[in-house]
This record gives sequence, structure tokens and C-alpha cells, in this order.
Amino acid sequence: MTAPEPTRLEPPPPSELTAPFWDATRRRELLVQWCNSCDHAVFYPREVCPTCLGDDLEWRTAAGTGTVYAVTVEHKPMDPRMRDQAPYAIALVDLEEGVRMMTNVVGCDPDSVTAGMPVRVTWEALSDGRNLPQFEPAAG
Repeated sequence: MTAPEPTRLEPPPPSELTAPFWDATRRRELLVQWCNSCDHAVFYPREVCPTCLGDDLEWRTAAGTGTVYAVTVEHKPMDPRMRDQAPYAIALVDLEEGVRMMTNVVGCDPDSVTAGMPVRVTWEALSDGRNLPQFEPAAG
């Protein structure tokens, strides 16, 4: 089995706070933070829960499924590293856990992506062994 081709994008730099998230992507596992004080999911990674301001946060595995909340299709990207990939769909996806994530929807015609579309996580290889979570239409 051959490894996937790395993306042309530079990997986002991990920080101490985001390291667990990015380490999990090496296993193609999607993590979200969870507040043990108020029992709410938290995404993007933070030091305190935005719901209750508690700091008892842990990482949990997400189902990797969700629904497109909003989408735009980029036809002429400003970033030259992305021009070969245009057009592409940039979406806000509501994950099953109750958080919203900005991502790309891949594996379909970008113009076919619509609000309400069910999606599931897929992965794009990064040059350093991590994987970038993206989403594709869910079967069914």
C-alpha cells in the first residue's frame, strides 16, 4: 500500500494546546475537546470552556459525521498554493457532537455542496505525517 501524496499546503504549526488534536490526525482520528464541568463539546481548542469558563477539558474522539451549515465555492483563490485545487468548497460543518468546524468538502463537484448535506470526515496527507481533516458527502 502506498502512502497518500502530501498536500501542497504547509502544515499548520501545532502548539502545546493543539498538539493532542494534531497527534491524533496521524492516526486519522478526529478529536474535539469536551468540558467535564458543563458537559459541552468545545471546538476550536481552547484553555477554557466558552460555555461555562471551566478549565476541566479533555479530548474525546468525534464520530466524524456532520451536516454542512454553510458553504462557499472558491473559484479564484488568492493563495497561489491553492490555485491548482480550484474550484473547491469551503464549508462550516456542524459535527454530531454539537460544534461547528471550518473545513473543505471534497470528493464531489464543489458546486453540488449544499447546506444540510450530510458529510463524514476524510483525510488529506500533510508532508510531516499528520493529516488534515476534510469532509466528503456521506453515503446514504
